[in-house]
Amino acid sequence: MNACRAIRIFFLLCCGVLAISNAVPVFAQSSADAPKADSQQPAALPDGQHDFDFELGSWKIHLKRRLNPLTGSNTWVEFDGTSVTRKVWDGRAQIEEFETDSPTSGHIEGLTLRTYNPKTHEWYLTWANSKDGLLVPPQIGRFKDGTGEFYAQDTLNGRMIIVRFIWSKTDTKVPHFEQSFSEDGGKTWEVNWITDQTRVGDGNGEARAVGE
Repeated sequence: MNACRAIRIFFLLCCGVLAISNAVPVFAQSSADAPKADSQQPAALPDGQHDFDFELGSWKIHLKRRLNPLTGSNTWVEFDGTSVTRKVWDGRAQIEEFETDSPTSGHIEGLTLRTYNPKTHEWYLTWANSKDGLLVPPQIGRFKDGTGEFYAQDTLNGRMIIVRFIWSKTDTKVPHFEQSFSEDGGKTWEVNWITDQTRVGDGNGEARAVGE
């Protein structure tokens, strides 16, 4: 009686092991055949190293400047002058020399250093005025669909503001630039500096002094 019971138990155990061993490959196969979830990677940002190539060379500049920005003033003055942009670091940076005069508002002479960060695909635009030689906080941004937007925080008369640069018409011989200030965190903007450029020469990217 005990022998029969032992044989029966042994037979049931063997059947159970066989059933499990047959089930494992089926489960593994179904897992391998299961469709994998799509892993959507963010689109890579385009290399913007050459976005400012349009600026290389010599230009005539017409500048409109709002006096006393963010005070309600709508008084503008106009300047005419020149700019020359040269590339450095094999095109990964640029230096622009800017000089304009106004019959009523004097002389503006400045320098813009543009440097490119290939890791973030962003440009850093740093301006210095010859009157004080100070470098202002860099404007940071990039181009999209031919328009460049660049932002920085600064102070004006003791107040914190946001400064915005916008470059447009960069695929033409008359690029357009606007600087705006915001004192409400970017909700509204007031334009205070507008330049329109006209290329001097053939635009082959070799900078030279205007008038040569």
